[in-house]
Amino acid sequence: MQAILGIAVLTAILWALSTQRKSTAWHTVLGALGLQFALAILVLKVPFVKDVFTWVAELFVVLIGYTDRGTDFLLGSFGMEGQVDVSLENFAFRLLPTIVFFSAFSALLHHAGILPLFIRGFAWLMRRTLRLSGTESLAVAGNVFIGQTESPLLIRPYLERMTRSELMLVMTGGMATIAGSVFATYVAFLGGDDPEAQAYFATHLLTASLISAPAAVAAAKLLVPETDRQSAENAKLVKSDAANFLEAITNGTRDGLVLAANVGVMLLVFTALVYMSNDILGWVGGWTGLNDAIAASTRFDSLSLEFILGYIGAPLAWLVGVPMQDAVLVGQLLGEKTVINEFYAYVTLMNMKEAGDFVNERSILIATYVLCGFANFASIGIQVGGIGVLAPSRRGELAKLGFRALIGGTAACLLTACVVSILA
Repeated sequence: MQAILGIAVLTAILWALSTQRKSTAWHTVLGALGLQFALAILVLKVPFVKDVFTWVAELFVVLIGYTDRGTDFLLGSFGMEGQVDVSLENFAFRLLPTIVFFSAFSALLHHAGILPLFIRGFAWLMRRTLRLSGTESLAVAGNVFIGQTESPLLIRPYLERMTRSELMLVMTGGMATIAGSVFATYVAFLGGDDPEAQAYFATHLLTASLISAPAAVAAAKLLVPETDRQSAENAKLVKSDAANFLEAITNGTRDGLVLAANVGVMLLVFTALVYMSNDILGWVGGWTGLNDAIAASTRFDSLSLEFILGYIGAPLAWLVGVPMQDAVLVGQLLGEKTVINEFYAYVTLMNMKEAGDFVNERSILIATYVLCGFANFASIGIQVGGIGVLAPSRRGELAKLGFRALIGGTAACLLTACVVSILA
């Protein structure tokens, strides 16, 4: 009942923030929510489909193992393959290389025509059921399998003449899902060294990225309804521009290296800023006497960024079905994801999980879905810069839509968590 109430409240908030409430296409919004439920039921409840997703998740675990072999070769001592210095067994040298490998692997699948096959199929489903334009369908479907910067490349020729509502959906879809290149990294550190745990989280992260796509449609079409003629009903998927498999792998490796470096330095900087903020807030709390009150009545020791984000996000966490005892914890994770990024929030989730902070194991599952998306403030700049290069004349409009896309992407992840909370 909490999650059902959550869907109603989130839908009402998005509609209240709409640019054209009277133009809302409720058939598309309700159809998107219905499609989300249908996909979730298929993946989570139908044995055959569930088995297929489990097999795919286990395949990702095997691929992560191959990445580890490459890392061991690179960092291991000569003549002692697999024996890596303990000091190198850390986030930078064990988890970030996964991004590079999966970026190259995704580029290879794209060039081979395997990824486009899945993208076309999912785009056809959304175009037929939700009455989306061809460009919208391709972009949102692309976000299920590739990242928020790569997906617009699939519809590059159409970006300049897309409607405002279509651009909004492209941005929201990017915020609401994750890229295959970082997906494996989340699996690696949420599952630890246990293959079964890795397969468990891989299955749910795959499910989250899939069913968040129709949720992004609902959120985007509520916030910025379509008021113009849709631009390209039969848009064609842009093919890989690599000359051969070797160039595709090379390009993917290069892009993955840039992404891994970006993730690493962002985590370094934001972690330092969080500690600096906490020292300042702790000093304020000590001076005002708030620290003693917080320590006496909450799980926190003093005034901190985690305390503030936790209590701001707690009502939303409760609305998606998190038990009251864990609402502040999941609220904190939601706040960290939005203000910093999902990488930082997943690291915090892993630490909370290992420390046994959660009263109910169900909260960990729901939190996994809440965090599974790129909806954070930094992504606004990434999208405006990345899509703006492809469509220079729309850069100003992209900037104006950025904050709305952040709201839409966050709401889509919360809607996904609501659906899973109802079915799980």
